[in-house]
Amino acid sequence: MGVLWVAVKAQPHVFTISVLASALYAAMTVATAQVLGWTTEEVVLPAFESGRTTAGALAGAATAIVGVALLKAIGVAGRRFYAGLMQYRLQAEYRRSVTRQYLRLPLAWHHRHPAGQLLSNANADVEAVWAPIAPLPMAVGVVFMLLIAAVSILFTDLVVAGVGFLVFPAIALINVVYQRRLSPVATRAQQLRAEVSEVAHESFEGGLVVKTLGREGAETERFTERAEALRDANVAVGRIRGLFDPVLEALPNLGVLAVLLIGSLRLEAGAMSPGDLVNVAYLFTLLSWPIRALGWVLGEVPRSVVGWERVRGVLDATGSLPYGDGSLNGSAEGGATALEVREVRFTYAAADEDAKGRRVLHDVSFAADSGRTIAVVGPTGSGKSTLTSLLVRLVDPADGSVLLDGTDLREVRRGGVAATAALVLQQTFLFDDTVRGNVTLGLDVPDERVWEALRLAQAEGFVAALAGGLDTRVGERGATLSGGQRQRLALARALVRRPRLLVLDDATSSVDPQVEARILQNLRDAQAGEGDGGATVVVVAYRKATISLADEVVYLEHGRVTARGEHAELLERSEGYRNLVNAYERAEAEQEAVEGGEEALA
Repeated sequence: MGVLWVAVKAQPHVFTISVLASALYAAMTVATAQVLGWTTEEVVLPAFESGRTTAGALAGAATAIVGVALLKAIGVAGRRFYAGLMQYRLQAEYRRSVTRQYLRLPLAWHHRHPAGQLLSNANADVEAVWAPIAPLPMAVGVVFMLLIAAVSILFTDLVVAGVGFLVFPAIALINVVYQRRLSPVATRAQQLRAEVSEVAHESFEGGLVVKTLGREGAETERFTERAEALRDANVAVGRIRGLFDPVLEALPNLGVLAVLLIGSLRLEAGAMSPGDLVNVAYLFTLLSWPIRALGWVLGEVPRSVVGWERVRGVLDATGSLPYGDGSLNGSAEGGATALEVREVRFTYAAADEDAKGRRVLHDVSFAADSGRTIAVVGPTGSGKSTLTSLLVRLVDPADGSVLLDGTDLREVRRGGVAATAALVLQQTFLFDDTVRGNVTLGLDVPDERVWEALRLAQAEGFVAALAGGLDTRVGERGATLSGGQRQRLALARALVRRPRLLVLDDATSSVDPQVEARILQNLRDAQAGEGDGGATVVVVAYRKATISLADEVVYLEHGRVTARGEHAELLERSEGYRNLVNAYERAEAEQEAVEGGEEALA
């Protein structure tokens, strides 16, 4: 009832119209009996008695019958249209609400919830929540019919009415048992829908891995296992519904039989007339329809409640990033501190809420002036990518603070950081859109500015060579482009916004060193041309050629800053840094030698 009341409060006018239409249908259903009775008494029987009838009498009977039928049809159409309108509006509204909540919740929350489950919450669960809405107005409206028929039965014969009305507590009792049996099974089925969606999503996301490693069979088996479990759960739901639905359908008819049996005894005893018995039996026949309509609603309630609990679990989730009223107005001029990281600590929450999280950053501190380039270097697992997420406030530090232009990012208004800072990841994502659409992402900028960003990202040449230029569609996830081309488009996407803080998380790893050097040189030239000192660039780098272009290097090891300074200086005084950079350089040289040998053999 609580879930259904939420629906009524959300769409009161539409619900009222649909209920009134349903009440009109119910009233005309009862009126049909009255019209047929009147026609029989006033037109049919006199015609048999006199052997003739008049055109006026026939016209009057036809008008009454057609009029009732027309009003009944209007009631059916209005009920169905507005009930459907209410249902689809609620589904759309809650899908939007769930999606908006996904966008509000921080990255840490998404780490604990698989994408397949989130898709299921926004689709299957929302659909299940409002499944009872379609029959609800009909069920509410036909209560009007139920009341009229019940009052008429009570005035006809109290004994027969008492016997017939035993149907209602029986239905209530059976429904309680029904809910208790079905709810846990329906909950399991809803969870399995999410799991099937999750496995499918992972398989599609990792399609390249699945095919290159020949894992099609294993993935098919994994999906089959979950799909068969969902099938079994749905069969269990259907089995329970198949057991209880016929009982709920049969009870009104059993009530009619009981009324006829007791009524026959009352008739023999002279307590009621044959007309009264026929009238009561017919009215009980009418009662079967509203009872059946209520049963349809009750049959959808278990899935609705389960879906509601899963949807509310998303809508009530906490942990969204708080925002302040501050703004980043670009107050840092050339030579002034633009970026400052103060004793930052960060811990990833464990998948199990009762388990202890894993700390990846320990008291990390450094600063960068406007227009400077900082290279962040460190072995795998040292916290580099986590640090880049903190710099653009995808997550907040557990302790410490990140400041841009002297303002703590937690004090900046919503959207303020995104308008000032840009992050380009190693794993790029392109939409199935044009080159222009992927670079601008809805930003209203002229094509000249798009070409400028492409030039800085060293993407101008290959885009110009495409058949449609900026209007060329790149396919799903940029399938028609190479890895290096996708990275350069992602970089252009960031540069077209002219950020004052540009964070590159190994964002040029798929391009060759010469192209990477030109990209970084273009960024430095662009910085030099800016009147306010240009953008501050933080780059997670591995190649020695890239690192050497930075003004300063921050070396991370086990989540701590163990060394800072210029590249040449760190090579001299930090053994860990020297070993790491030289190891990357040797590995790259060996890879180039192998590739060169393969080309020579070819």
